[in-house]
Order: sequence, then C-alpha cells, then structure tokens
Amino acid sequence: MADAAAYNHPLFSCRICQNPIALRDDLLSKRFVAKSGGAYLFRHAMNVVVGKKEDRKLMTGTFSVADIFCSKCGQELGWKYVKAYDPAQKYKEGGFIIEIAKILKEY
Repeated sequence: MADAAAYNHPLFSCRICQNPIALRDDLLSKRFVAKSGGAYLFRHAMNVVVGKKEDRKLMTGTFSVADIFCSKCGQELGWKYVKAYDPAQKYKEGGFIIEIAKILKEY
C-alpha cells in the first residue's frame, strides 16, 4: 500500500488508518446522505474491499449495492452502486458512496 505522500493530488483517506481511499479528481458529488450523515459520491475508490451485493431501498429508489470496507483496517466506509433499477439513476452505477465521517482529506 502506498502512503498519502506518494500521491500528487488531494485525496481522501481512511480516518482510522490513513489508508488512501479516493482521489479528489474522482469526486462526483458532495450531496449524498448515508448512515452517519453526509456522504460523497466517487467514480472510483481504491484500497477497499467490496462486500456481498444485495438489493437495498435507498432514498432515491431500489439499487443493488455492496458495502465497502477499508482494505487495511476493515472500517466500513459506505457502499458501491452495482445496479440501478430506475433508468434515471443509472449514472450512479459503478460509483462509490463514502461517508464523510469515515474519511479525512489530505493534500
């Protein structure tokens, strides 16, 4: 695993172990809500373990999602959108919701 200093761009890391999780360049939206409150939608995440997928009823409809966890410390970070059943929500497919409370921004 690379440490945060190895990246030239701002990134988000796990609040517990500082494992790099997502690049600022992959941030799509800051207007999401998760279990602990605010969350960000990223187009890509790194150093995460993707759990078992399941259908889940969320605020904007039903989706097939998989919880994601930090690959270093195991902290639950949010989820990955696997499939959107509503055509208007297809843009979320493949994206990652990461809870703000679980990450730190680093430069």
